[in-house]
Amino acid sequence: MSTKELLIGKHVCITDSGNKSLIGIEGIVVDETKNTLKIRGKKNREITIIKSQVTVSVGGVPIDGKKLAKRIEERMKK
Repeated sequence: MSTKELLIGKHVCITDSGNKSLIGIEGIVVDETKNTLKIRGKKNREITIIKSQVTVSVGGVPIDGKKLAKRIEERMKK
């Protein structure tokens, strides 16, 4: 997984965060903006996460959310 890929539809897990209550949240990314990920988890509950505050694991690969905190188009150009 590289930061140039679209995350919508991918299974992600929050592996690190300054807010310890977010660690362990996992599910499918249903929406992505420049600064947030909307994850649909257990019981179809949706939670919006601020990218710059977390490390997410996608396919077992940890990614610092700060590297994802750009518009999708901007990430794909680089």
